[in-house]
Amino acid sequence: MVRIRLRRVGLRKQASYRIIAADKESPRDGKFLEILGFYNPRTEPSTIEVKEDRVFDWMSKGAQPSESVEKLFKSIGLLDRFARYKGGESIEVLLSEAEARKASQKVDARTRRD
Repeated sequence: MVRIRLRRVGLRKQASYRIIAADKESPRDGKFLEILGFYNPRTEPSTIEVKEDRVFDWMSKGAQPSESVEKLFKSIGLLDRFARYKGGESIEVLLSEAEARKASQKVDARTRRD
């Protein structure tokens, strides 16, 4: 079974993570199938970059996200978009919506600094 989970990268006490598709049995930092994104919790706000088309592909094939990845996906609205994708909505519309959301968050992050 394939799981979508986090793989730790970075220096000691300076962790950042890759979002990967890996076999359920492989170790945390072991062999993986594909890199699906990046998560850095140390930035303010935290950085989450995801290749949503590849995530949709893996999840439609039966890959299950881990609990931590599921929380990340909920925070960026990916699970809602995946439910709409399963309902028959076009992937191009969903990806353009995700890009628009990402662009608006970058503007918010720049204006939030005091």
